[in-house]
Amino acid sequence: MAEVTRPVLSIVVPLYNEAGNVAPLLERIGATVERLHDDFAFEIVLVNDGSTDGTLAEIRSEMQRRPHIVLVNLSRNFGHQLAATAGIEIARGDAIVLMDGDLQDPPELVDGFVRKWREGYDVVYAVRRTRPGESRFKVFTARAFYRIIKRLTKVAIPLDTGDFRLMSRRVVEALRRSPERHRFLRGMVSWVGFNQVAIEYDRDVRHAGTSKYPLPTMIRFAIDGITSFSDIPLRFASYLGFTVSAVAFLYALLIIAFKIFSLKPPAYTPGWASTIVAVLFLGGVQLMSLGILGEYLGRVYDEVKGRPLYLISDIERS
Repeated sequence: MAEVTRPVLSIVVPLYNEAGNVAPLLERIGATVERLHDDFAFEIVLVNDGSTDGTLAEIRSEMQRRPHIVLVNLSRNFGHQLAATAGIEIARGDAIVLMDGDLQDPPELVDGFVRKWREGYDVVYAVRRTRPGESRFKVFTARAFYRIIKRLTKVAIPLDTGDFRLMSRRVVEALRRSPERHRFLRGMVSWVGFNQVAIEYDRDVRHAGTSKYPLPTMIRFAIDGITSFSDIPLRFASYLGFTVSAVAFLYALLIIAFKIFSLKPPAYTPGWASTIVAVLFLGGVQLMSLGILGEYLGRVYDEVKGRPLYLISDIERS
C-alpha cells in the first residue's frame, strides 16, 4: 500500500528586532502545531528582516533545540510587507499561515484556521474584535483607514483585518505572480479572490519590545494601500482643479459685471487680503495635485527599475 503523504502546514513570521519575543513565540507555536502533528507535517519560517538586536542569535539558539524551523536571513531591513513576502515565497506548505512575531496574533487561532481550510476555504483571515494595549488614537486611525480604503477601492478589503491569516497554495501562487514593490498584502489577498472567510478574535497585548509601526510608518503604509488599489486620488485632483477653475471663472465674471455697470464692489474685492487668500489657496491646490501625481509617478519609477523585492543572505534549517 502506498504511503499517504501528509499535507504541509507552513507558519511564516517576519521578525525585526523581536529578540524578547522569539522564545515565547516558538513555544506557543510549537504547542499549537503539536496538536496538529498527526494530520500535518509542518515548518516554521522565521524571516529575520535585518534585525540589529539579538533576534538572529535568539533564532539560532532556538534552532538548536527545536526542529522544523527555517531561518530566512535577509541582507538588510526591507520592511514588514517584503519580509512577509519573502517568507511566503520560501514556504513549501499546502497551507501557509502568516502572522506577526509580537504575540499580538495568538498562535492558538491556527487551529481554527485549519478547520476552515479543511472545509474548503482558500483564505481564512482574522478580524480584530478588540485591541487592548493600543492607544485610542491608534485604534481610531486604524478604524478610519479601513473604512476610507473600503470606500476608495473596488476590492472588498475586510474591515479591521491585519495580515494574520491562512492562505492555500493556489492563493500563494497567485501572489507570487504579482511582483509589485509597494505591497499591501491584505489588499492583494482580497484581490486574488477565491473562497474567503473570517474568524473574529481578541488581539493580545504586545509581549515584549516596541511597535514597528509608528505614526510616520502608518501614514506611509496607508498611502501604499490606497495608491495600490485606487486611482480615485488622481480623479480627486482633477475634480478639485475643475472646481477651483469654475469658481475663479465665476469670480472673474462678477468683477467684470461690477466694472461694466459701474457698481461698487464689496470691500474685500480690491484688498490685499482677498488676493493673498486666493493665491495661497490656488498654490495649495496645485501643490497637493502635484503631490498626488508624484506618489503615483514614484511608484511607476520603482516598478520600471525592476529590482528584486528582497535579497536573501542565507537560509538555514534546523
